[in-house]
Amino acid sequence: MGSKAGTGRVVLGVDSSTQSTKVLAVDVDSGTVLAAGQAPHTVSSGAGRETDPEVWWTALRDAIGQTGEYAARAEAISVGGQQHGLVVLDAAGRPLRPALLWNDVRSAPQAAALVERHGAQWWAERFGSVPAASFTAAKWAWLTEHEPEVAAAAAAVRLPHDFLTERLGGAAVTDRGDVSGTGWWASGTETYDDGLLAEIGLDPALLPTVLGPGEEAGTVSAGLPLRPGTLVASGTGDNAAAALGLGLEPGRAVLSLGTSGTVYAVSRRRPTDASGTVAGFAAADGGWLPLACTLNCTLAVDKVAALLRLDREEVEPGGSVAFLPFLDGERTPNLPYASGLLTGLRHDTSAGQVLQAAYDGAVYALLSALDHVLAVDSAPSDQPLLLIGGGARGAAWLDTVRRLSGRAVQVPRAAELVALGAAAQAAALLTKESPSAVALRWGTAAGALHPPLPRDDAALARLSSALPLAAGR
Repeated sequence: MGSKAGTGRVVLGVDSSTQSTKVLAVDVDSGTVLAAGQAPHTVSSGAGRETDPEVWWTALRDAIGQTGEYAARAEAISVGGQQHGLVVLDAAGRPLRPALLWNDVRSAPQAAALVERHGAQWWAERFGSVPAASFTAAKWAWLTEHEPEVAAAAAAVRLPHDFLTERLGGAAVTDRGDVSGTGWWASGTETYDDGLLAEIGLDPALLPTVLGPGEEAGTVSAGLPLRPGTLVASGTGDNAAAALGLGLEPGRAVLSLGTSGTVYAVSRRRPTDASGTVAGFAAADGGWLPLACTLNCTLAVDKVAALLRLDREEVEPGGSVAFLPFLDGERTPNLPYASGLLTGLRHDTSAGQVLQAAYDGAVYALLSALDHVLAVDSAPSDQPLLLIGGGARGAAWLDTVRRLSGRAVQVPRAAELVALGAAAQAAALLTKESPSAVALRWGTAAGALHPPLPRDDAALARLSSALPLAAGR
């Protein structure tokens, strides 16, 4: 990325994630990050995972304000947001209840019932994905069953990024990348599926218009820490935004290590994986984004480190332990009722070896889906894996991925790739390039290349043997 800001045009890219909102002010010509802001979110604990959408809106305003003069100079803004979350609004656009987040697994029975009703193959062919507990359709089904009065009062149903985009630009819109994770947008026809909506009791009039790549979502009005008239891009889901931020091309795989773990690649073929391992999401650029997601990644490993009273980097090699850190249930593999499983303890097992085993289990779940993701284009790639997300900055995460994959790994220097992808989407409104072309021009994927380590087949075998025990619970 460039090193000098100059006096050129400025755009804002937003990453509204599970835990916080981050905003980058970016120079359109060079890709230089001129300023950044961040504000935290509050997520409920206990059986569910919920956040009041007003928390996101307050955090967005606060984070924009932290960019100072660049907020007033910005000519366009775009929001990349956490996927799947269910936002239910009244006629005035106010939340009727806290949003049900992607990692709220209370909707697992509803997801299972939807799959059983039609069969996995029907879902894969019609929608590109087999719904899991994270999918918005399952969350709406949960709401109608457990809080029917709230569902009946709904005047609008949105995804998290839709909610923020509408607050910014005034239009009820979404994009194909984010809507493809709902379970009610048919990827084959690229339309809302009226039959499925009728089945789950959701009026299509409550849903936003789906914008295509490059379409505007409105302009900013007065009363915000932005110049009135600032263009608002369509925005997209967080993984689709990160793919834009990397300028990702077919055949290159990404492992993202954050609250959730994801592995994905862009494709020109529409995925239809009836096993449910690969979600056939749409890409924000008009193609496809086959993706597998795990619920338990950096937070789960950090929890294990805290329980052991270790720093997250205090891992030790060796030992006989296998640890599947499915602390929140798991999405890939689809085990929503699972919990953490630790096997192979011996008298000489050290705390550091247990922590390393937690890293191994989290990475194993992601790598198990990698070949499925790349096979969508029938051309598995041996290119270095792109490692992104907060975990990519940790030595233990980096070494674990190299050791269990046996592949080279590249870590982009650019941080906050979701926000950078959103910024590229905003910049494309001004330059009329594709967002991926903007990101390639900015050089966002450039970074250190780490050679492969010998693959640890013994650790992989231990984890493979432990998986049936977790599934049998």
